[in-house]
Amino acid sequence: MKPRIFIDGEHGTTGLQIRSRMEGRADVELVSIPEAERRNEAMREDLLNSADVAILCLPDDAARNAVALLSGNNRTRIIDTSTAHRTADGWAYGFAELTREQPEAIRAARLVANPGCYPTGAIALVRPLRDAGLLSADETVTVNAVSGYTGGGKQMIAQMEDETREDRITAPHFLYGLDLDHKHLPEMRVYGRLPRDPLFAPSVGRFPQGMIVQVPVLLDGATTAETLHAALADHYAGCAVVTVTPLAESAALKRIDATELAGTDRMTLHVFRSPDGERANLVAVLDNLGKGASGAAVQNMDLMLSA
Repeated sequence: MKPRIFIDGEHGTTGLQIRSRMEGRADVELVSIPEAERRNEAMREDLLNSADVAILCLPDDAARNAVALLSGNNRTRIIDTSTAHRTADGWAYGFAELTREQPEAIRAARLVANPGCYPTGAIALVRPLRDAGLLSADETVTVNAVSGYTGGGKQMIAQMEDETREDRITAPHFLYGLDLDHKHLPEMRVYGRLPRDPLFAPSVGRFPQGMIVQVPVLLDGATTAETLHAALADHYAGCAVVTVTPLAESAALKRIDATELAGTDRMTLHVFRSPDGERANLVAVLDNLGKGASGAAVQNMDLMLSA
């Protein structure tokens, strides 16, 4: 019998992307609630409890409610794409490339918290360097990032695309999170193995999908661009999803396009260095709806179904 997969919130941005990745697959049965029945709680609860894997594409409070509807059900496995459970006890973190052991942790878990898009890039750059002892615990990490506007969900998509809206957004690029407090900070701190919250400056560009995440680093005699690159290359060696660009290839680039991996589930990492060798810029490029959301959810589902 094929595993039954229910996407709770399939009509939202992330849910639609997950569904599009799964349509046509013969190895799973995708069960669905009709859009006209979206508010039918009895039907929703039945589908949640009858699924082998439930993928939650909901706001935080609604995701917590969905988990509560599964109380007493130890069979249905959950992937939550919201922020609600990313640092919660008992939940496996759904970034399979975090450590060598993480794929098995996801495979064995009943509860998996899908990473956020910004943290995916930041943690991908920072965690291997912390594990290798190349980022001091005394150092405050700075994360600068730009995302496609689809990361803001249906409301922001409408604000960017619908010229008739009174609250439309006309800016080609805007910075937000100006109070330096953001829901992704705990996730970056915990899984980046940081002693304190990073200084995080998120922004949104007028493009649907794509993302650049940057972590600037000051270098010294012991830590060079070469040692940073070597640690990243070693961590992701043999990885099919994350690619570490050779130093010389990165050095030859004149610019990076935030949309270059749009429509894919991959991530590319770069190490750039200053001519004096005193500064480096670590850069991750990904699709905010791909490896940053829906692609990661399907990757986690496949790991869970391979148990």
